Amino acid sequence: MNRKPATSKIFDLEGLFDQVALWRKDGDRIVFTNGCFDILHAGHIKYLESASMLGQRMIVAVNDDDSVVRLKGPTRPINILDSRLYLLASLSCIDGVVSFSEDTPLEVIKTLRPDILVKGGDYSPESIVGAEEVIGWGGKVEVIPFVNGFSTTRLESRILELHRKKSADE
Repeated sequence: MNRKPATSKIFDLEGLFDQVALWRKDGDRIVFTNGCFDILHAGHIKYLESASMLGQRMIVAVNDDDSVVRLKGPTRPINILDSRLYLLASLSCIDGVVSFSEDTPLEVIKTLRPDILVKGGDYSPESIVGAEEVIGWGGKVEVIPFVNGFSTTRLESRILELHRKKSADE
């Protein structure tokens, strides 16, 4: 079996660019998605597995901590960037992870030029950052339906509710 340590799948943008070039040389189609992935849950895993089936190599770009604060508010992220990168890289369906500090992954998308850009069911193809660029160089944009019952926000609320209940019982 060809196993790699998770840390070998964590790249900076320049390193991932070079790796993507090698994969392309082998004829691999590159699938790309992005997100905060603050509390990794089964919905994320099912989404990432489904996305990875669309090509031979799966890349995930992850918002850094400062951009998560800007997007989600001052109580997030719950997990720091290094932990989020490591958890994602440990998944067998993912071949590379990279962080970005901007509010959108547009520059990462332009640099890596994925063949397939994927987002979850709360997006329409027209609203996906980078869709126009990916389609422009002959790629595809896919929307994968959400798995019902899973949400980081819902999970965070449940944790807080359980904490409040425990505190009230003490």
